Amino acid sequence: MTTNNPVITASGLTKQYGRQAALNGVTFTVAPGRIVGLIGPNGSGKTTTLKAILGLTSFDGDLSVLGRDPRTERELLMNDVCFIADVAILPKWLKVKDAIDFVAGVHPRFDRAKAEQYIANTKLTPNMKVKAMSKGMVVQLHLALVMAIDAKLLVLDEPTLGLDILYRKQFYQNLLEDYFDDNKTIVITTHQIEEVEHILTDLTFIEDGRIVLAASMDEVGERYTEVMVEPQFVAAANALGPLTQRTVFGKSIMLFDRADRSQLAAFGELRTPSVADLFVATMKGNKQ
Repeated sequence: MTTNNPVITASGLTKQYGRQAALNGVTFTVAPGRIVGLIGPNGSGKTTTLKAILGLTSFDGDLSVLGRDPRTERELLMNDVCFIADVAILPKWLKVKDAIDFVAGVHPRFDRAKAEQYIANTKLTPNMKVKAMSKGMVVQLHLALVMAIDAKLLVLDEPTLGLDILYRKQFYQNLLEDYFDDNKTIVITTHQIEEVEHILTDLTFIEDGRIVLAASMDEVGERYTEVMVEPQFVAAANALGPLTQRTVFGKSIMLFDRADRSQLAAFGELRTPSVADLFVATMKGNKQ
């Protein structure tokens, strides 16, 4: 059974590295059963936010993760949290059976039988070493380890870095089909926004240690409109104050926030912007 209590509640998180503010009053909530994309450029505060959630760094402000304070209750909290970084960094000498033994030893919610069952449906064998595996096999091993942990919160930090597109897609597809359910919550950071766009339920954009957008994908679809403006209407569309304007194949594409769609429809074809385009527009707007 899911509860309506937020999985993560952050209020006024601040963190200084010398004179540099890594977090500058970060405030957000994550509801249960959601897949949240935490998106931001390098140095925006993404990694520091994840470290705070996982109890790996000190900070000022209030943070509750699964009802616990990561600063004082990290050990108990990590019973219900699974953290996965770059899947391409498993040691080359590691055998499949050793990886299973290791995770079984460190995570109380690891189900060995479930991991072995998943692996049985692949070409992996217990004595196979990582150095003998294809990239696809490495992904399968990582997925087997993740999916056998019954965690309430899964934190993925650039999980598919270094993998080519085929295996990145496989990773996210398997995550959705074989792992995610209403009792689990996933927070993902990635630079490859296009590949997670279809699985996200919520977006959180972070820039210079501040949250600049926090919305569900449904809200994004209702709030933002992109218009491929016909040449004769460019001046009229510009007068409505688009967030951004770019030219593709000679056509002006303008992005509007909370504009009247019936009014915009007169200017050209309407569509919902991609997360990548929305990200670029939000970052540009934040710099002005």
